[in-house]
Amino acid sequence: MIDLPANDSPSNVAEFSVSELSGALKRTVEDAFGHVRVRGEISGYRGPHSSGHAYFALKDDRARLEAVIWRGVFSKLKFLPQEGLEVVATGKLTTYPGSSKYQIVIESIEPAGAGALMALLEERKKKLAAEGLFEDARKRPLPFMPRVIGVVTSPTGAVIRDIIHRITDRFPVHVLVWPVRVQGETSGDEVSAAVNGFNALPADGPLPRPDLLIVARGGGSLEDLWGFNDEAVVRAVAASTIPVISAVGHETDWTLIDLVADRRAPTPTGAAEMAVPVKAELEASLARLSARLKGAVSRDGERKRQALRALARALPSPDQLLALPRRRFDESASRLGRALSAATQRKRLTFNGLRLSPATLERRLKEARRRTTASGERLPGVFLAMVRGQRTRFNRDAGRVAPGALNQRIAHLRERLRLTEQRSDTLVRSRLERAAQRREQAARLMESLSYRAVLERGFALVRGADDKPLKRAGEIQPGVELQIQFADGITRAIAAGEGRKATPPRKQQAAPGKSGDQGTLL
Repeated sequence: MIDLPANDSPSNVAEFSVSELSGALKRTVEDAFGHVRVRGEISGYRGPHSSGHAYFALKDDRARLEAVIWRGVFSKLKFLPQEGLEVVATGKLTTYPGSSKYQIVIESIEPAGAGALMALLEERKKKLAAEGLFEDARKRPLPFMPRVIGVVTSPTGAVIRDIIHRITDRFPVHVLVWPVRVQGETSGDEVSAAVNGFNALPADGPLPRPDLLIVARGGGSLEDLWGFNDEAVVRAVAASTIPVISAVGHETDWTLIDLVADRRAPTPTGAAEMAVPVKAELEASLARLSARLKGAVSRDGERKRQALRALARALPSPDQLLALPRRRFDESASRLGRALSAATQRKRLTFNGLRLSPATLERRLKEARRRTTASGERLPGVFLAMVRGQRTRFNRDAGRVAPGALNQRIAHLRERLRLTEQRSDTLVRSRLERAAQRREQAARLMESLSYRAVLERGFALVRGADDKPLKRAGEIQPGVELQIQFADGITRAIAAGEGRKATPPRKQQAAPGKSGDQGTLL
């Protein structure tokens, strides 16, 4: 109902101001279209404004409707607007008086049917495939026997029970469950956070880091599985350093996480079977391999024993090897006696043939004297020849030495002498400094151990007439001159009273009536 203002003009036509007419139209539109659902294609979408609001338009083949999504609603949307996407928007119509336009304030938005979802899915798939996230080359093999398996799924569904039951039957290992919502607006963010959280666990932390991840969910419609088509989930799985098995839906269902994961399982139970081997089969294989190993070792030992026996038959016996040396030894032993007798006979004949006489010795002495005289005659000539040879070599070597080279050699030797003198001076100074330091240290040590420090604390040193220290009271005789040294000087005194030997330090008590002093010094 439009409130008409009072008409003061003589005409029957009502008169409005622009603001009044715009406000009346705004109230009329909002009252008539307070809650509407509009189907159309998004046009002019450029993302949220700096204020957080989003402005775009919905259009079909004949009309165009301006749309706005306020910041509080935009942050809660399950599906974000995209240019060219056909959607069904729910909200209310209103007008904007500043530009005389009407628009829809959207409260919720969703794709217009499965066809739009599939179109969005195909577009997202092409975008991620162009980045190489689905390439087979980047996928890694699964570990054969993982020690810890991380499972990302709902903690209350049947999926986690099936996985744990299947793993327990095949090969029991440690299973860590990261609980997430597998359906709804926040499922994509929670799954991506779980994958990133498992990868962020330290290898030596209190919680063991999984060797394998399983992202699992039961079957459902395209809308139910839409969280696993989220771009954040795909990128988290692609960036995971831990191998990932996707087990989302039934065998006929597929999502983008199936394309990026290292292995796709048809069902969650199939993922558990891929994750671990069958323990009984491994034990049987191990037993079979052990039996084969034992048989191979036995056969190899028997074959080597046969080869050894064959080689032993080809070798000659010890008697055959020693027969020839033994015969040579026997022949040598039989010839040894005869050879010794013959050699003795020859030596005897040679000895008997020697005849020593004075004439023979005289002849030999004359021959030796002649050789000595001849050698003495040749000696001066040999000496002169040697001297001439040495002089010739000296003159030749002297001619080879140039004056410049000799001066250079002398300069080099002088430089070496100068450096040696510098090093010797440095060494002497260093030794003198070390000696001075040791002397100062000894002086300080002597000062600390000197009796003068004791005198400064109030004690005195008593010396006799011979200037020797007196250590016992029994050494002091009455009338003896004493020298008493204090910290500030020496004074002389005469011992008075009767001196006696000091009592040894035993458990003795002085006799009653006797004083324990040793006399008086005057």
